[in-house]
Amino acid sequence: MDSFLLQSTIYLLAAVIAVPVATRIGLGSVLGYLIAGIAIAFLPGFGAHTEQLQHFAEFGVVMMLFLIGLELEPRALWDMRHKLIGLGGLQIAGTIALVALAGVALGLDWRAAFAVGIILAMSSTAIVMQTLAEKGLTTTQGGRSAFAVLLSQDIAVIPILALLPLLALAAGPPTDEASMSLVVGLPAWGVTLLTIGAVATVILAGMFLIRPLFNFIHTARLREMYTAVALMIVVGIAFLMTLVGLSPALGTFLAGVVLANSEFRHELEADIAPFKGLLLGLFFITVGAGIDFAALLAAPLAILALTLGAMLLKGVVLYFLARLFHHKGRDRWLFTLGLAQAGEFGFVLVALSKEQGVLNDGVGGVVLLIIALSMLLTPLAFILYEKIGAKFLETGPERQADTIDQQHPIIIAGIGRFGQIVNRLVMNSGFQTTVIDSDLEMINVLRAFGYKSFFGDPTRPDLLHSAGLATARVLVVALDDKGAALRLVSYARSIRPDLHIIARAYDRMHVFKLYRAGANKIVREVFDSSLRAGRYVLEHLGLTDFEAHEAERTFYQIDRAAMQELAQLWDPAVPITENAAYIERSKELNKELETALLGVVGKAREGEAAA
Repeated sequence: MDSFLLQSTIYLLAAVIAVPVATRIGLGSVLGYLIAGIAIAFLPGFGAHTEQLQHFAEFGVVMMLFLIGLELEPRALWDMRHKLIGLGGLQIAGTIALVALAGVALGLDWRAAFAVGIILAMSSTAIVMQTLAEKGLTTTQGGRSAFAVLLSQDIAVIPILALLPLLALAAGPPTDEASMSLVVGLPAWGVTLLTIGAVATVILAGMFLIRPLFNFIHTARLREMYTAVALMIVVGIAFLMTLVGLSPALGTFLAGVVLANSEFRHELEADIAPFKGLLLGLFFITVGAGIDFAALLAAPLAILALTLGAMLLKGVVLYFLARLFHHKGRDRWLFTLGLAQAGEFGFVLVALSKEQGVLNDGVGGVVLLIIALSMLLTPLAFILYEKIGAKFLETGPERQADTIDQQHPIIIAGIGRFGQIVNRLVMNSGFQTTVIDSDLEMINVLRAFGYKSFFGDPTRPDLLHSAGLATARVLVVALDDKGAALRLVSYARSIRPDLHIIARAYDRMHVFKLYRAGANKIVREVFDSSLRAGRYVLEHLGLTDFEAHEAERTFYQIDRAAMQELAQLWDPAVPITENAAYIERSKELNKELETALLGVVGKAREGEAAA
């Protein structure tokens, strides 16, 4: 017990120290967890339990796939079928072919080389999805395609697990190591029927058993029972998939998709999310701690060369597919660099390949090192992507931008969900706009509905001038990318000191930066909608429509004035928590806001009492 507590303390302490430091210097949380694991590996006595701990930590990946499934309705999954079969299937087949050829060239038997190709074709769902979410890239074209490929890889686990034993027929006899599996010793048709039965069980249980189960535990009126049921669903499905030799992550993802339309979806999300984050972090730590540094130090250059070579071969396939599926500029590089690593399921496949006699211990050990090192290098690949992405912002996208053949008094840069509403309001009020956006899919959607718009990077000076920057009256900056929005405001202000610039801001700090860059009006993207929601709350609590509106108007006016004043005190070189003048004035302004709102609500209550 004491040893377990010491192990837990060390793991948590390493994470608490390494992750905030790595995040603060721009390396991301994943690399922080990996660094923490590497540090633990060098502590005497702490590497022995890593393998057992890793099996436990892999439930973080399982829970993440379950949550992803909850966000993806079956219809959306069907709509992705072309990417799943085309993009994902070609990635797997192409990577297997190139890696297998390289393995044969290095002297491996073709069966072992083929198995290595299968193993390295998998990518890390845990690292990629976590990093995409942290960097806000999940909704980009490259991010959506990366998710489709990861999902294809999870689905491909079914035929892969069926294929590996066939390779063992000629490569060597399997070991007699016992495992808890229902498919051991069954003929091929029996394995197939059992697999289909397990998948059907998950689907039918999600459709017909979850609702009665939640209704039953609701009678207990105990909050922890909901958490227990959520964990039972995930762990139970994972165990069932393990019994039939399938990926637990695939099974829980399937269950999440089935429950995506359920009224219990948000309850399940809230109960699972905390466990997912903690276990994912633990998983990344175990990956770092599980690296065999003795074998690595015995031939460091050879192992590193093999790792980089495997990532390069995989990257070649990904880059070719990105071009084939018309990914442009930053999306192409996000797709290529983001998926070039091997994945966590590779650890399972290596163990299975060794158990079946497909790989010997020497080759298996090298492949394990390649998997771990490639995962360790992935956060660095995302940093490289950011450098490449910044270059594309400076030079413009690779695809030829549209020729802008019209100029109007209003230029709208960015036509996502924010810019669309601005554009509709302005155009339906009788004014003409020139719309520029770098998302070709969104441009095509607008054109289908009759809205003329132009493809191109709105931060490019030549496109801005073609759009009429010299004569425009208003520039609306509605870009998702905070850095790009800031650069656009700065450039436009330097060219046109008289131009009225309205900019979308992500948060308060972004407001201050845009203010310094020269924006006239700055709109926080959720500010007005949050105010409206607050007004509805006040109306429900008994205030009249007029009184709630007055409270909303008062908050709006005071908060905007406060933002302008605080912008003068904000210093980008000083962390906000260390800016004493800013903090002090912010507290004073918040007190003034409270006094003003209490005055509005107080008058309303006095009126109710008099009535």
